[in-house]
Amino acid sequence: MSGILYVVATPIGNLGDFSPRACATLAEADVVAAEDTRRTRRLLQHFGIHTPLVSLHEHNERRRLPELIERLAQGASVALVSDAGTPLLSDPGFLLVRQARQCGVRVSPVPGPSALVAALSIAGLPTDRFAFEGFPPARPAARRRAFTALAEEPRTLVFYESSHRILESLADMAACFGAERQGLLARELTKRFEESRLDTLSGLRAWLQEEPQRVRGEFVVVVAGCTERSAEEAEQEAVDRTLEVLLRHLPVKQAAAIAAELTGEARNRLYARALELERKPH
Repeated sequence: MSGILYVVATPIGNLGDFSPRACATLAEADVVAAEDTRRTRRLLQHFGIHTPLVSLHEHNERRRLPELIERLAQGASVALVSDAGTPLLSDPGFLLVRQARQCGVRVSPVPGPSALVAALSIAGLPTDRFAFEGFPPARPAARRRAFTALAEEPRTLVFYESSHRILESLADMAACFGAERQGLLARELTKRFEESRLDTLSGLRAWLQEEPQRVRGEFVVVVAGCTERSAEEAEQEAVDRTLEVLLRHLPVKQAAAIAAELTGEARNRLYARALELERKPH
């Protein structure tokens, strides 16, 4: 019979969050596949665990797969861990889990800490529906495109961000989502210098800049979703932009007819709106 692949959550900061079951699973496994063996070794040593370690990170996961799948096929138990928190959430391990399932290997979760869930739980923003977006693109233009595509998303949005890009990301969020959109900024969750603040996106950036040390550490940004009213307003703005472009080149009646075909809106309503736009001073 094949072995078991355990997906084990480890502390994101406070070692007291390491569950007895996670500790026992790592102690009893035949091997621990770790994102950074040096970091995981310190964790294992702290809890007196001597299980052998192998590295599994974004640069070697494909190369490591055959070896780990073979061990699982021969009945070994493998515990997958990331540097901190729950594996596969912006961390490597997806390829191993997928391949194990395709080979009929049992995959079992050992749940525990997650920066994503921890930040959501303290945000004071709706959590019945949310979208986890991981790390935004590193390049400014790509990051702004990604945020613009999410500007009308009604669900609460959750991002991870690094210390050297947090100020730029918050500036882009304010520009793309609106400076007054509510958000929570959480840094160093469960660690000694843990801080969190609920404010507008522009206010969060200003708060970070008040104290230089606040820019250090690991960040989770939770952003309120687009409200129903603002989504309607955004839709109207898009219709108006379409009409304005058409009105530069066509009479009102033709512009309204083409806009109705493009947007699916009622022609009569668009004709009335086109007349309003025509009367506006340019």
